[in-house]
Amino acid sequence: MLNPAESSTPVSTLLVGLGGYGQDYARVLLDECSTSHVELRAAVDPYPEKSPMGKVWLGKGIKIYPSLQEFYRAGNSAELVVISSPPHHHISQCREALRRGSHVFCEKPLGTTVQDVDHLLRERNRSGRQVMVGYQWSYSGSIQALKQDIRKGTWGEPRRMKSLCFWPRDLAYYHRNDWAGRIKDNQGHWILDSPAGNAMAHFLHNMFYVLGERVTSSAVPALVTAELYRAYPIENYDSIACRVITTEGIELLFYASHAIPRDLGPWFSIEFPQTEVTLGADRPEIMARDNAGNTKSYGSPDADHPFKKLFSALDVVAGKGTVMCGPEAARAQTLCINGIQDSMPDIISLPDKLKQTDAEAGRIWVNDLAQVFTECYQKGILPSEAGAPWARPGGVIDLTHYSYFPGGISPPNQGNRNINRDGNKDETT
Repeated sequence: MLNPAESSTPVSTLLVGLGGYGQDYARVLLDECSTSHVELRAAVDPYPEKSPMGKVWLGKGIKIYPSLQEFYRAGNSAELVVISSPPHHHISQCREALRRGSHVFCEKPLGTTVQDVDHLLRERNRSGRQVMVGYQWSYSGSIQALKQDIRKGTWGEPRRMKSLCFWPRDLAYYHRNDWAGRIKDNQGHWILDSPAGNAMAHFLHNMFYVLGERVTSSAVPALVTAELYRAYPIENYDSIACRVITTEGIELLFYASHAIPRDLGPWFSIEFPQTEVTLGADRPEIMARDNAGNTKSYGSPDADHPFKKLFSALDVVAGKGTVMCGPEAARAQTLCINGIQDSMPDIISLPDKLKQTDAEAGRIWVNDLAQVFTECYQKGILPSEAGAPWARPGGVIDLTHYSYFPGGISPPNQGNRNINRDGNKDETT
């Protein structure tokens, strides 16, 4: 059994979300955290009967509430609220927990829009509580060691970083709920579900995080150009190639797709004047190699326990740890996602003649897309620059003063005040 650091009293904990990835949090909290370290107060899920772990928790006498508001309304409290609900609920639930005096550990991605993240930052600052975000590589010993060397200038100034990940998904993946692959929900709230915003958000965030100047910060995107494609019958994109320039002038390139025949990656490469740091197909560890052939291994970013992020959050609340990845660090990914959507608001539907379908598996993939993306990764270019016949360039979006999605600035009819999804007015932005 793994546990956070020793503390005098257990951390009272509420779990929000028992379905999907929340099932794993429910299992870990029950099976890998002792009662001397964690006191499970309750769970929140409107449909606990749909989750196997919901039945387990009820069987152990742990109460389940249909909403976070009802948990608090019943007179309950929790030192830590663990949020593993659908991504478009993260910000409103984080803010509710902070208002009620709880610390928050939120699964990735933190938020859908940059204005929501900024509202959360102000709420966090007012509350005196902590918010931690579950990008698990950010808690990895190998990523932290690499980040430290980059910050110290061990390899010189970084010039470019590239990331690639192909994770096939099927129609069942997009039919598993009412928000997968959606741009907005039926009430008009932003969802922006996509490979870059959800399944592979870890690897987009990691590019910003590992290049951040401090342990708690990320590099900030200044310009973004995206190419967005879809093969599946969804609203948003299932495949993306994009170029980002950070405020420090570092070029980032990101390639991800669900519409490919087999898994590949995650890969990444960071280029320095005399050194390249890579994670690739040939080995599962991060390796630095300079022009003279000298090497340094940082180990695998997946070597740590996948829920080290949760144990870290429990340590912070118990007063035995520090925040590794908070909303300031996670904001860069949300800002980038907003710029990506603005860069190509009309998603390109790839021609049917390019698609292959496995009806039995319910999967669709695009001929040559994986090859084109892989070659673009190797060359550091976008598909439109490679001359792919189906490729189209997106617009260049300036994120320097971007504070509101879509379009970068708050609409005139809202003045300097914004309306949150819960209908409450927030203070001047």
